[in-house]
Amino acid sequence: MEFRIADTFTDSLTRLTAQEQKAVKTTAFDLQLDPSAPGLSFHKLDRAKDTNFWSVRVNDDIRLIVHRTASSLLLVYVDHHDDAYKWAERRKIERHPTTGAMQLVEIRERIEDIEPVRSSEHLAPEALPKASPKPRLFDNLRKFELMAFGVPEEWIDDVRAATEDSLFDVITHLPQEAQEALLKLAVGEKPEPPAPAPAEADPFAHPDAQRRFRILTNAEDLQRALDAPWDKWAVFLHPAQTALVERSHSGPARVSGSAGTGKTIVALHRAVHLARANPQARVLLTTFSKALANALRSRLGTLAGNEPSVSSRITVKAITAVGYDLYSQRFGQPNIASPALIHNLLSRAAAEVTDHRFSAHFLFGEWSDVVDAWQLKSWESYRDVSRLGRKTRIGGRQREILWTIFERVRAGLDEKKAVTWADVFGRLTDELAAGGKPPFDHAVVDEAQDLGVAEARFLSALAGSKPDGLFFAGDLGQRIFQQPFSWKALGIDVRGRSSTLRINYRTSHEIRLHADRLLPAIVSDVDGNTEGRRGTVSMFDGPPPTVRAFGSPEDERDAVAQWISQRLRDGCQPHEIGVFVRSDGQLKRARSALKATGVRAVELGEKIEAEDGCVALSTMHFAKGLEFKSVVVMACDDEIIPLQERIESVADDADLEEVYETERHLLYVACTRARDRLLVTGVEPVSEFLDDFLKRERS
Repeated sequence: MEFRIADTFTDSLTRLTAQEQKAVKTTAFDLQLDPSAPGLSFHKLDRAKDTNFWSVRVNDDIRLIVHRTASSLLLVYVDHHDDAYKWAERRKIERHPTTGAMQLVEIRERIEDIEPVRSSEHLAPEALPKASPKPRLFDNLRKFELMAFGVPEEWIDDVRAATEDSLFDVITHLPQEAQEALLKLAVGEKPEPPAPAPAEADPFAHPDAQRRFRILTNAEDLQRALDAPWDKWAVFLHPAQTALVERSHSGPARVSGSAGTGKTIVALHRAVHLARANPQARVLLTTFSKALANALRSRLGTLAGNEPSVSSRITVKAITAVGYDLYSQRFGQPNIASPALIHNLLSRAAAEVTDHRFSAHFLFGEWSDVVDAWQLKSWESYRDVSRLGRKTRIGGRQREILWTIFERVRAGLDEKKAVTWADVFGRLTDELAAGGKPPFDHAVVDEAQDLGVAEARFLSALAGSKPDGLFFAGDLGQRIFQQPFSWKALGIDVRGRSSTLRINYRTSHEIRLHADRLLPAIVSDVDGNTEGRRGTVSMFDGPPPTVRAFGSPEDERDAVAQWISQRLRDGCQPHEIGVFVRSDGQLKRARSALKATGVRAVELGEKIEAEDGCVALSTMHFAKGLEFKSVVVMACDDEIIPLQERIESVADDADLEEVYETERHLLYVACTRARDRLLVTGVEPVSEFLDDFLKRERS
């Protein structure tokens, strides 16, 4: 007998108490072990439209709803007795007559039309204002066209009557594939309906059915699904995600998508897939920060923790930790030069070289983004480098003077036996190029848009030429740390092997719509690869973001405290709330607001996970990888974002573009951490970006 679990079951399980969940899990394991065991109490639901629905007694009050046939048992829902029965009476599981996918269909209840009540019986009918009816979004589509997208037959009339105002009210009753198609149609996209499955095909094997029903072959699979039921990504994947996880590539590949589209989930599943498909392979799962690597490691435990033969061959580390460990093993522990040392060496060298007017900021940028990043060790290499990402132009004579300065910095590092991170990766790259044994067979990189030149070159040497050797997940619109550079010049060419995810699971339609206004509709990299935000749809609706400007920091503090207090009264838990500011200088304002609420706060940094009972507080740079039901982005004042210090340090007007671009990306990252509610505040005069957030239409 096949034993399956539905995503509606994992959702409903989270709403029970811890003690109730424990009892449900025990019953679920008993069902998987032997559904005919005499201790199990089945009861047929006579009032249910689906004759295969049964209840299973968990205790005096909790009932587990199962779909039971001669060949299969499906866990569908769990709740208190009456609520569980009512839920089952309004659902049925059936094969869609057009697509062939098995669906969990909500039975449409008959709704009587109600005449509107007049606001005043003395008001003449002709004096009543007549609102123009909103156009129907799908009235031009015929029944068979809507059914081709998975719309259940009994919901066709409601879908065709849907307007912009009622769209989300209707689609919440539909299976997810129908929701996605209708949302795309509503924004002007033209999705292709899936090819109908053959009549003899297993309806549970359909890709759309796989996103909600999964076969569990052993107790370990069930344990994983029940231990972290809110993390449905560990069990249920969208068909587009599954295709990206399992696809074979002849070279480096990349998946992109705006915030909340599941890129990290694809990266995790990809790493596990590679380890499973290649039983002897060593897989690296990496990202640019230690905090994000810690989060990936935790999620990997959820996904493959019960498969030691798989998880033991996946190394999860920040890319700098990878470089440090490999360098230590092969050449001895590196003495990493601090930024302060580099600044000191640059300052001393610049003072020794006359006839130049280069600022300290320019010299540090030129060293970091060009000389050190590209590991330029000779005048000839610096003379000929294209300086991609550096917008300030310099002539031949200026380059000669600059190289004289940088030579002295190199000599100073050698004297102190210090190396930069680029030196670390450069030496490892050279060893691999000379025939050294690669420590990994495959590498999966999350948040790839923030990789540096030296790290990308190392990864290229590590596995760039191997089929399925490199897999990148990232979003150019979230690049906040690195200057743009050419991946292709380093041997990483993802053209023809790039895909974009367009279903947003994390952020409401309204929040995503406003956040997207901070970025261009299409973002391009140096190699000409483009990432577009058109066609991305959010799977749920919500209130629009609130943007407020205040006359003083005290007024802002009080308003933020009231907003957070209201969220707590609404049932939001403290750890489901995040507060972000631009940089350390504004943390005091956020602490003051949180103190006024009386709730505890935890400041995030290398620690990326919020604590129960605490509101999370962080600068925008540490917002990556986080999500909260409610988010406050504070202190969005003029001269704070974009940060005036960065603007004043620009050596050339051309570099302003890069400053403004990454500052926009920072605000975008912070705002898209919100799932349901977002408050953005500042003290007048506020950031110019807030006008774009509210008003600017994307071109």
